[in-house]
This record gives sequence, C-alpha cells and structure tokens, in this order.
Amino acid sequence: MHDPRSPTIMAARQASISRKTSETEVEIHIDLDCTPGPNVKQTIDVSTGIGFLDHMYTALAKHGGMSLTMKCKGDLWIDDHHTADESKLLELDSAIALGTAFKQALGEVRGIRRYGTGFAPLDEALSRVVIDICSRPYCVTDLGLKREKIGDLSTEMIPHIFYSFAMASGVTLHVDVLRGENDHHRSESAFKALALAIRQAIERTGSTDVPSTKGVL
Repeated sequence: MHDPRSPTIMAARQASISRKTSETEVEIHIDLDCTPGPNVKQTIDVSTGIGFLDHMYTALAKHGGMSLTMKCKGDLWIDDHHTADESKLLELDSAIALGTAFKQALGEVRGIRRYGTGFAPLDEALSRVVIDICSRPYCVTDLGLKREKIGDLSTEMIPHIFYSFAMASGVTLHVDVLRGENDHHRSESAFKALALAIRQAIERTGSTDVPSTKGVL
C-alpha cells in the first residue's frame, strides 16, 4: 500500500472557495501546479471589477505558475462614495479569499521548500519579497507609493492586500520596493516578486519531511 505522503503520489494542489459578505461575493478556484509546459495548461480568468487589481492578480498567477479563476461581485456602480467603500471591501475580501484558497490548496506543509525569495524588476522599479510558509501569519510592507490611485485601485489599499493575503494564508511575508519612480511599476514589480517567492517556496522537494526542526508547522 502506498503511503499517501509519498512523493511518488503527486496530489493535486487545488482549492475552490466562496467568500460572501453582505456587500461582496468572491469565488475562487486555484491550482498551484500550472507552470506552462508541453502538457500543462495555465488558465487565468480574473474579474474583480477593478482593472488594475485584475492586472495584479493576473501577474501573480502567471509568474507564480498557478491557474486562477477569480470572480468578484459588489455594488461598485451605485455612486462615487459607495464605489470607494465597496472597492476597499472587494480588495480586502478578494485578498482574504485568495489567501484562504492558497492555504487550502497547499495542504499540509510537508515536502516543500517552505522559504522563498523573489526579486522582480519592472523598468526602473525593483522589488524584493521574502515568504515563509510557517503557519505564523505576519506581514511587513514598504512600498513607498505616492499616488492616491492607480487606475481605480486606491494605493493605500495595496499594503492591506498583501497583509490580508498573509493573514489568511498563514505565511510570514516581507514586501519591499527597493527603488522606482513610477507607482504602477513599483506595485506591479511587488506582485511579480511575490509570485516568484511563492513559486520557490511551494516547490516540491521530493521528500516527505516537514521543513521545521519542530517537526510540525
């Protein structure tokens, strides 16, 4: 009989969740093992109602080697004030849902690298992200954003998106934009650096070990 933890049995790392509040609804399906290749199809379909946020989640999935379907609903059309409030709720709820789905898809923290580091440039901007998949949620960000908005996305919410993802997924996350003049470039390089860090951290090692001296995470 095969040990279900055996590295020869590559269990699918997928999850589907729905997060509903009185104002928003988010549905997500994620597959962590969709790095494009001869026999692998990567599917990315993101619709939050906030164009720049769609762009960021798409970049995260693409460069993280994940398939991601995310559908968000909220009352973004009512009026300017309500749109601002609903946008913030959607941004947070989408990040919480994504973090929850990521944690469910990953399953037990066993047989993976656990730590990941990603550096991503975008023209003049350069970002560094370090992640520890450790069940000790924590988040530190230093993005240096100056504009009020990038498209319809409030820049003040971008650190909260990283924070919400970290809390929901149970990871320690450090996100630093090291340089850059353009806030679009700074933000996008940060999401791409997160993608690369995640991709490294969740890489299967071929062992069944828990990557911790405590023997449990």
